[in-house]
Amino acid sequence: MHLLVNDPDPHARGVSRGAQLRAGLADTLELYLRWFDTLGIPEQQIRTDALRLLDNVDAWRSRYADEIAGIAAGAAIELWQAAALNGRTEIISAEPRTRPECSTLVRVPGTSSPFGIQTWDWHTELSDCWHTQEVRGTRYAFAGITEHGILGKIGVNSAGLGLFFNILGHQDDSAAGVPVHVLAAAVLAEAGSTAEALDLLRTAPIRTSGAFTLLDPDTAVCAELSPAGVTTLDPEAGFLLHTNHFLDPDTAAREKRGLFEPDSQLRHALMTTRLRDYPTPAHAVDLVAFLRSGPGEPKLCCVPEPDAAFGDRWATLATVLLEPAARTVRVHAGNPNTLAAWRAGGRSRRRKRWWPDDPGALPRRPDLHRERVRLGGIHGRAWRNH
Repeated sequence: MHLLVNDPDPHARGVSRGAQLRAGLADTLELYLRWFDTLGIPEQQIRTDALRLLDNVDAWRSRYADEIAGIAAGAAIELWQAAALNGRTEIISAEPRTRPECSTLVRVPGTSSPFGIQTWDWHTELSDCWHTQEVRGTRYAFAGITEHGILGKIGVNSAGLGLFFNILGHQDDSAAGVPVHVLAAAVLAEAGSTAEALDLLRTAPIRTSGAFTLLDPDTAVCAELSPAGVTTLDPEAGFLLHTNHFLDPDTAAREKRGLFEPDSQLRHALMTTRLRDYPTPAHAVDLVAFLRSGPGEPKLCCVPEPDAAFGDRWATLATVLLEPAARTVRVHAGNPNTLAAWRAGGRSRRRKRWWPDDPGALPRRPDLHRERVRLGGIHGRAWRNH
């Protein structure tokens, strides 16, 4: 599914989002509430946490609270339910279970603009509960992917700022502060560079951890967010890579042990080895090979175990390429192993922008049709239901 929201009024954008997603959003909500229940989180606690998180958003940037309220109105759900979706990472922050998650790799050539790739790993039951999106009416238009009812996740904006998103675990994480998914949406909507993004993040009360790998046409930096604040990691030997453990040594001292271990460290080590052994990527599409994995290797490509129970069936739901200098996002619904071909694009003579490759070059999901999207200078791969 592809979503377009276009209105300068935040509440109206939310209403539009909720109305367009109404049926799928109800399914998403039902699955999340079911998952919360398997984790032993009572509904009253979810309500309390969700509304507290919404109050925090309202105090920090009221426009995003208005937009979440609009989602509830447009989808005909309760306010706390829309807030719970946007705060789902915070609500599960006390979860003790080990789980696989996402892998991010960014190439920073030095003589040209950065580009990157990320796999998004999540519950296979939610494979139909996400969409590509174009958001207009904000300071900067942006395009990318997110889940039904959630304001933002991964994407690139019309200023040429891209954002990748990995969850982390800190001993002091709690259902408080501004939700990380709201922060992701705010960065894409408001920041015109990595420097502006870092300044924005440092104004927010952060109580749950994540890594935002930020890239613009000139620079790339990884911001590790935690209750301790915002720490930054610079590229090493022309690359930034991140999985789901802290890389800053001071913050890593309070890592929530056992949450992503040893899976995160093994994935990180495999990517590091490939940086040494594989040819240096010249184009964004060359990064796909770095995130493939096979039997017996660390799970850069996540496939659920056939006998896994609900809540433990992890899959790579999407693979996303960002080329911020070209304002381009490409999305594949699946893991890099199932990606048959992403070729380097050619230039549009009229716009002097990079266009994505031919839609026919990608493997098809039977219910989806791929087409190019242009948004205020953004060119993206969109998936539309037919």
